[in-house]
Amino acid sequence: MTGPIIILAGATGDLGGRIAAALGRRQIAFRALLRPGTAAAIRTRLEAAGATLVEVDYDDVAALTQACDGAVCVVSALNGLEPVILGMQGRLLDAAVSAGVARFIPSDYSLDFTRTRPGDNRNLDLRRRFMARIDATPIRATSVLNGAFADLLTGQAPIVLHKRRRILYWGSPDQPLDFTDRDDIADYVAEVALDEAAPRILRIAGSTVSPRQLAGIMTDLTGQPFGLWRAGGIPLLGVVIRTLRTLTPRSDAVFPVWQGMQYLRDMASGRGTLKPLDNDRYGARSWISARDVLAPTA
Repeated sequence: MTGPIIILAGATGDLGGRIAAALGRRQIAFRALLRPGTAAAIRTRLEAAGATLVEVDYDDVAALTQACDGAVCVVSALNGLEPVILGMQGRLLDAAVSAGVARFIPSDYSLDFTRTRPGDNRNLDLRRRFMARIDATPIRATSVLNGAFADLLTGQAPIVLHKRRRILYWGSPDQPLDFTDRDDIADYVAEVALDEAAPRILRIAGSTVSPRQLAGIMTDLTGQPFGLWRAGGIPLLGVVIRTLRTLTPRSDAVFPVWQGMQYLRDMASGRGTLKPLDNDRYGARSWISARDVLAPTA
C-alpha cells in the first residue's frame, strides 16, 4: 500500500479492529501500534487487513514518536478509564505532536458530550478533559460522535424487552435516540482519516428512533404487538444511578451498570442528541438501521 500513512492505536479492540479492516479495504497504508505480547491471532488478523505492525510501550513517548514519524493522522480507538483516555492517549498525543503529525482522531465515539452536563457521565467527562488537552496543542483534531453503538439494542441495554414485548424508556416515549453500527463507524472514520479539511466535530447516526418508533419496528418484525413501558422520569433515573453507584464496589470496569445508565440518561434527556448530522459528508451510503440490527433478534 502506498500514499499517506495513518497510525492506528487500539487496533486490538473491537472497534479498532473494524477500523483496521476499513482502512485495509480502502488500500490505505497504516501502522497498527501493538503492545508487546499481543496474541498471534490478532497479529495475523491485522496483517491480513494490510497493517504494518509496530510494537510500542505506551509509557515511552520517544518510542511512540518514532512510530508516528512520517504519518499524516493518528486514529485512536483506545478504550478505558483515566489511565487510558488521559494517560496512554495523552502520551500518544504528545508523540504525535513531537513527530509533526498534522491530525489526530481521539477515541471519542459516543453521544454528543459537548452538550451534556459535566459531572453527569464519568466516561464523557474523561473525553471532555481530553478535548481540552488536545485543543491546547497545534495538532488539528476531529472527534467522531455516533450516539450509542447499535448492538446495544440487541440486549446489552435494557431497552427492547422481548419476553414482555415492551420497549422500556425513561422520560418521553418520543425522545429521539441515536444509534450507529460499529462497522458504519469504522468505515466513516477511515474516510475522516484522509480528510484534510475535516472539522473539529463530525456527528453521525445510522438510526435516530424514539421508543415509540422502536415499539413499531418490533411489532412489524415479530407480528406481535409491542407496547411501551415507562420506568420513570429523568430525575428518578438520576436517583437510581446515584444509588447503584453507591452500592457498587469500586472496580476498573469501563461500563458498570450505573455507567450504562448514565449514557441512557444523556440520551433520554435529549442532552446528548446529535444534530446536525454529517452522514453524507463522504457521499450517500447505506447505513445499518435499528431495524436491520433488531431483525435477527425478532
